Amino acid sequence: MCIAVKNLIEFIATGKSGLYSSVRRYIMNSNGPLRRKSDVLTDDHFLITASAITLALRPFHVADLNINDVGLSDVKDAAEQYCTFLLTVPWLSQCVPAVLLPAFKHASVLSPCLLTLLISKERIFVEMSKLDQSKFCSSCPNLIPSSGWALANIINLATEYDNGSGDSGRFVQGLDCRVYVHSVITISENLLCWLENCGCPRNEENDEYIGNDESSIETADPDILEKTASLGSLKVSYIEAFKPVYQQWHLMKLLAMAKKDFSMPEADTSAANPSFEYCGKLELIDIAFFYSCMLRIFSSFNPMGGSMPTLNMLSFTPGFLVELWRVLEGSFLCQEDHVGNDDKLCKNGISGSHNDIVMEKKQGRVAKDAGNKWTSVLQKITGKSCNDVDYVQSTNSPLGPSLDDGDACDSWDVEPLRRGSQGISKEISCLLHLFCATYAHLLLVLDDIEFYEKQVPFMLEQQRRIASVLNTLVYNGFSHNNGHHNKPLMDAAVRCLHLLYERDCRHRFSPPSLWIAPARKGRPPIAAAARAHEAVTANLRSADALTSPSMGSVITTTPHVFPFEERVQMFREFIKLDKVSRRMAGEVAGPGPGSIEIVVRRDHIVEDGFKQLNFLGSRLKSWINVSFVSECGLPEAGLDYGGLSKEFLTDISRTAFDPGYGLFSQTSTSERCLIPNTAARLVENGMQMIEFLGRVVGKALYEGILLDYSFSLVFVQKLLGRYSFLDELSTLDPELYRNLMYVKHYEGDVRELSLDFTVTEELLGQRVVTELKSGGKNMAVTNENKLQYVHAIADYKLNRQILPLANAFYRGLIDLISPSWLSLFNASEFNQLLSGGKHDFDVDDLRSNTRYTGGYSEGSRTIKLFWEVITGFEPKERCMLLKFVTSCSRAPLLGFKHLQPTFTIHKVACDVPLWAMIGGQDVDRLPSASTCYNTLKLPTYKRPSTLRNKLLYAISSNAGFELS
Repeated sequence: MCIAVKNLIEFIATGKSGLYSSVRRYIMNSNGPLRRKSDVLTDDHFLITASAITLALRPFHVADLNINDVGLSDVKDAAEQYCTFLLTVPWLSQCVPAVLLPAFKHASVLSPCLLTLLISKERIFVEMSKLDQSKFCSSCPNLIPSSGWALANIINLATEYDNGSGDSGRFVQGLDCRVYVHSVITISENLLCWLENCGCPRNEENDEYIGNDESSIETADPDILEKTASLGSLKVSYIEAFKPVYQQWHLMKLLAMAKKDFSMPEADTSAANPSFEYCGKLELIDIAFFYSCMLRIFSSFNPMGGSMPTLNMLSFTPGFLVELWRVLEGSFLCQEDHVGNDDKLCKNGISGSHNDIVMEKKQGRVAKDAGNKWTSVLQKITGKSCNDVDYVQSTNSPLGPSLDDGDACDSWDVEPLRRGSQGISKEISCLLHLFCATYAHLLLVLDDIEFYEKQVPFMLEQQRRIASVLNTLVYNGFSHNNGHHNKPLMDAAVRCLHLLYERDCRHRFSPPSLWIAPARKGRPPIAAAARAHEAVTANLRSADALTSPSMGSVITTTPHVFPFEERVQMFREFIKLDKVSRRMAGEVAGPGPGSIEIVVRRDHIVEDGFKQLNFLGSRLKSWINVSFVSECGLPEAGLDYGGLSKEFLTDISRTAFDPGYGLFSQTSTSERCLIPNTAARLVENGMQMIEFLGRVVGKALYEGILLDYSFSLVFVQKLLGRYSFLDELSTLDPELYRNLMYVKHYEGDVRELSLDFTVTEELLGQRVVTELKSGGKNMAVTNENKLQYVHAIADYKLNRQILPLANAFYRGLIDLISPSWLSLFNASEFNQLLSGGKHDFDVDDLRSNTRYTGGYSEGSRTIKLFWEVITGFEPKERCMLLKFVTSCSRAPLLGFKHLQPTFTIHKVACDVPLWAMIGGQDVDRLPSASTCYNTLKLPTYKRPSTLRNKLLYAISSNAGFELS
């Protein structure tokens, strides 16, 4: 009897029997994973199924038969066939009758298979590949390969969970989680390699992934196609199979296992379980590898949101991000007071695939002090590390003493990352990818109170270190032309870096030296950088991004590594190059024949400008000659050599941007910034007028003419193609922001506030109620959904409501200003580009760039008195003077040499009676100005007191244009 059993088991275990392939065919054809509801599993059908599964699993119970002659090699052969033929059955857990499923989940079956997968992965993957290419695979292999189905099945067989809850679940009893984690990583890498080489072909009509062979759809199992149709697409249903991965219990139990492993004796591990020879101990790096692979897989199959549930879980798991950062910080910064100072990590870790890393776990760990590191990982509910007290700053200087230290650039340039992603090991690359993806997701919902005041999950000093690491990585990755190396890491790092930089732009937490540190010693000349930027833009437009110059990629991705003044110079260089190319193309670039002639009535300047210029589009770059008609209907004297065009731009913007005109309104903040009026959509030609004003602003930027206006940062964010988040609402509507923060942090029952998912606004005297989501009128705000409500309100106010208006303005703006030029600046810098620098100016700079006419010279007595007087002015008075002369209160960003036209002081000769001169009387006439020519018309005053008083009176009274 024993011999017969032995022979039977040997026959089953070998490939000669064809048992596993037959069982696979039977399960897929007879027990289709997605049987129609009308199908009934008969008793005979069930008996056959049970018998087939019993035969397939018998070799795994060989130890219970006490047959000494049946060796482990027979079980290994059976396990390889099991992995190849059964684990790759699509939706295996749904194929098998529920009563038989525990047999597949039993540790005596699952664990040997997973261990075999680790040992014989190359041979098993080859067999899976052959299976995909054979007609034997009837489940559309080109949609998802066999390794992909094996991955989903392993996760489902290894876990038991409640479909309706993300907090309850467990791994099957007796499962070795270390073998499980490393098996999932191994097969995930195989699947990712397939995705990279084969990709996920799309059906253009229904956005489903399809095979290269159209006949594969026709021969596909109809049950699978029915399931695909019922769920919308195969990729969605496939990602659903990974549900245990994005439930929090799954991560927490793995972290607990890692903590337990750190406390296990070294001597007993390999002896107690041979799997340790292949897996080592479960560590944080293994868990990070696991979830990093999952994020990449989810993103590949569903780029629009497949990874969202996992990111939600990871970002809100207490202490997880903190632990990831502590290991990364120990690796990159190698500081004694941080955990993770393992020599291997500090030297950028080891190279090679994760499977090679697994085999080397016996020689070393990721961190020597990992036991201490994990003592409190599960108790951290605030997300702060136990060493956070080290980063607490003085209350007098919340940003710390080093914030403005200009000599600290070297400390922000992280040496291990000076080669970009190629300078770090695969281990650290994986940790960093998971950290960046998770933290970027958390930053979307982290408000300023949590970030700056509560300082969770990181203290501000840690935030600066994170920013410096990402900044160095991204800059060097693109500057060394390896931005496309390790694309998942670089994409996640760029996204996280941009979110941190934009938060710093809104409310500074880092010194300026941090952002420019990586490029401090190697920035190219401005002209060269500008040409490289234009080259990469042209290549991107031609879909040839792979040949992009590396420096162009740097400027496109991390423009902030260049100081603001240098980026302004680049912007002017772009325009200079554009004007040169237009001249070479034969376009008119100056006054004379072919220039655009318009006639504008002073009291209808917006309407006349709209009718005569709006249709020109990008031709507005050409020279424009403006003739004004006075309010009396008479043509005004004057020749336009650029000055009247400037006056036209400043006057039309003054009128059109006035809130009383109805196209723009002002924010309720103290800055009173401009933002499109939502009611403009309902006004005749309102959207076209806003588009025209975009062209007006574009023309001013193109010609270097300053407009004395600032737009709301939220509005500018839209022009720059950037999404606005919750905290930016404080710059638009501080009262609404405070109310939302009250709701977000409300400790009682939010139902007491009687809120629903609607927003009410007044348009042209009527109250309009808008639902924030479908059925929002009947959806009460509760403690469970209040975070959704807060972000829905913010999203509506910051993005949805303003987007159509911003798009209209943007269409006009980019007719003259390339989007790639705008990408150099953040929202605040855009306003400076438009309206000038700080609210004061350098008197010496103005003096060096002033022209004198009418008889004045630099040595004239009145001119000497003038410079003496304005040097003694208050900053506010100097700004008033500048606005009086130029119509803008701020100086050009690059100095007065860039002011167009040049600042001019013109002599106004005044006849003074002889008796007045004898009596010491000075000139009575007031100064005046021609703003179109940036000219101050200054009488010949003799006394500084007279000049000062007359000048202050004139600029305070806003005495305007006077044509001499």
